[in-house]
Amino acid sequence: AISAMAMSAACLTAFSLLCLLALISVRGGEAAVVDVSCENSLGDAELLNSAINGSSKGDSIAIHGVCLLSSTIVLHGDRSYLGDSRTGTVLKQADGVNLPAVLASDSWASNSSYTGAPVRIAHLTVRGNGENNNGTTGLIIRSWMTVIEDILVAGCPEDGLRLTNLASDGTTGLLTSQVNGHISNCFVEKSGRHGIYVLDTGNSVTDWSLLDCWVANSGGSGILLDNAAGWQVRGNHIYGVGDHALFGKRCYATAFAGNYIEDFGGSLGDAQDSWFGIGCTVQGTAGSIIADNKVFQLRGSPVSPARYVYIGIEVNYGVGVANVANNLVRGGNGPNDTGLLFQVGGGDGLDVLTSANNVQNATNPRKVGPGVNLVQGW
Repeated sequence: AISAMAMSAACLTAFSLLCLLALISVRGGEAAVVDVSCENSLGDAELLNSAINGSSKGDSIAIHGVCLLSSTIVLHGDRSYLGDSRTGTVLKQADGVNLPAVLASDSWASNSSYTGAPVRIAHLTVRGNGENNNGTTGLIIRSWMTVIEDILVAGCPEDGLRLTNLASDGTTGLLTSQVNGHISNCFVEKSGRHGIYVLDTGNSVTDWSLLDCWVANSGGSGILLDNAAGWQVRGNHIYGVGDHALFGKRCYATAFAGNYIEDFGGSLGDAQDSWFGIGCTVQGTAGSIIADNKVFQLRGSPVSPARYVYIGIEVNYGVGVANVANNLVRGGNGPNDTGLLFQVGGGDGLDVLTSANNVQNATNPRKVGPGVNLVQGW
């Protein structure tokens, strides 16, 4: 006969087993951490891509060490890609492989017409190894609600960081939007072309924030936005760039605020060229703000026939509206320097409130074109 105590113990054991099975079932649906330890060898790209391919939505890909990459790392959506630190995790392009990108969204790689799912990239370094490669961009992002933070991107032969509506074939555009992203606390240096570039041939890559980054020594522009609609660009330090420091096209409810521009237009150029410290071509609806920026040529204006505009606005269509306030310009006293430039361009007019701007050492402190209305504040 089975005693009552034995029966109770058996029931308790059965109950505990059921609880354990239930717990395992619940935990089986949780996101996992997928650890990838690189060996600074040519097998690292296959190792990392295989880990990503085998991961599930919600997983974090934890990358350790130096990864020597001979193929592009394709970022699947709904995942985080996390390093140990900028020095603890380094993704470096191998010599002579000439990748189009070191890291790229899956929707870009697959030539999809639809935006990739969100990703987060943080705490790592991307090295383009531009001394030994051509045509490489560090990161190509084609996903929405994406977060990029605490990264260093260095030595990319083409762009450091590119957000684009175009797929890898160069022709397939997005049928959906690519909005609501966030970039912060990044350092992008020594890009062959642009440091941070929004390439948008449609109207997809809007409403992002770009905060507290450093962009240095770009061969082209520091920050160039083909579509600046809804963008908030604040607190960035841009210096030593060849063309524009910060230039936004199609500004619509855009804010360029609190940025520090230190030397621009170093590529010199010809008489038909104009280089902007901060430039914005505005749409004829909504309005945009350029405020609290510092725009300097600390080394003096380059000896060049090109025009150097420290802060400039032009209208694309309709009547543009903008506030330009509390900016500080210290020019280089060059013959083609213009501190503030307001012009209608292809639009019908420009209503601009310009207030409390301090323009120093600019041969032309301010130029106001025909059709521009300098409005009063309240």
